[in-house]
Amino acid sequence: MHKPNIYYKRMRKAPLAVRVLVGTLLIVGGLFGFLPILGFWMIPLGLAVILSDVPAIRRIVTRSRRWLRKRIAQLTSIDPNHRRP
Repeated sequence: MHKPNIYYKRMRKAPLAVRVLVGTLLIVGGLFGFLPILGFWMIPLGLAVILSDVPAIRRIVTRSRRWLRKRIAQLTSIDPNHRRP
């Protein structure tokens, strides 16, 4: 089993009630995404904060982050002789 990253450790220091409250406020704020400052981006962020306590979701997020890191590394290390189609 791997060690959780530093961001996860920091987030877990906050009490469960605070994490749920922040997640709920982000989701509710996201419902008002048509307003200037609030946005629809707040809904998935709020869900991520709330669901960070669910082990299955944590595994999915960890796998997704690993895949994304590998994909970004592949895309940024393109061979200089490579031509786009």
